[in-house]
Amino acid sequence: MQHYTPTWKLIGANHRVCIYAYDDPKISGVTCHVSQARTGGVKGSFGLAEDPSQFSLACRQIGPITLPAKLAEDEIVFSNDTSIFFKETDVHRFFDHKRNVLIYMAISRKIIEGAPANAISTVPIQPWGGK
Repeated sequence: MQHYTPTWKLIGANHRVCIYAYDDPKISGVTCHVSQARTGGVKGSFGLAEDPSQFSLACRQIGPITLPAKLAEDEIVFSNDTSIFFKETDVHRFFDHKRNVLIYMAISRKIIEGAPANAISTVPIQPWGGK
């Protein structure tokens, strides 16, 4: 994990933007990077703060891609809690058969009313290194 501190806090942890790398557990050759805002301060220091639904997603082919024989239409491939109460960021994988493209969608799930934040990234399945 990498992080950047955009706001300094006098008491408690600083606010920060964290970058996480996730390898798709079922499809070798694909890695996704997610950046997420993390709340600092006293509540953030104790893990009690609710992180904002602000994130970005970028997925890339990093090696040869081998699709499994059975691939679910919609599958959660990564999940990250952003609050101790009912809030998480999930990354779903979809497969566009017609275009031979993997689609990754990050979405913030929150029980409170309102539209969830989301982002997508696509990975076209292409030959890798002459393979």
